[in-house]
Amino acid sequence: MTRKKVGKREYLNDNDSKKFMHGLNRLFDSEVHIPRIRYGKKQTFETLINEEALLLAKFLRNERKECARA
Repeated sequence: MTRKKVGKREYLNDNDSKKFMHGLNRLFDSEVHIPRIRYGKKQTFETLINEEALLLAKFLRNERKECARA
């Protein structure tokens, strides 16, 4: 960690925080065309993040030989 900070912290007001959270939720609810682990040809971005975390955990527990999707 460095103590030499380039910029100052920025804080969002309530209105900007709500807009940011709404946009972030829309991103997580958007669909990506990556097959799910068990079934389906597309999934939400939120599900993709959860499935990738599951695959990483299986790799770390030596339940998978590869970390990436096959």
